[in-house]
Amino acid sequence: METDRWGRRIRAFRKLKGYTQEGFAKELGISVSVLGEVERGSRLPTEQLLKKISDRLDVPLEELTPFSH
Repeated sequence: METDRWGRRIRAFRKLKGYTQEGFAKELGISVSVLGEVERGSRLPTEQLLKKISDRLDVPLEELTPFSH
């Protein structure tokens, strides 16, 4: 499923950068439950949310894209 690949990549980069789910959700201005759904693959992130995630993690959007690898 495509959504869980997004989620795994986002979670891996978040942990690599030292963010907790709570801290990262706060940085993004979303709830922990929304971030958890994205990371578990039960919610596909919007383009706007992906841009925020990319910016906050200082990771090119292409690195978060599961089908580019």
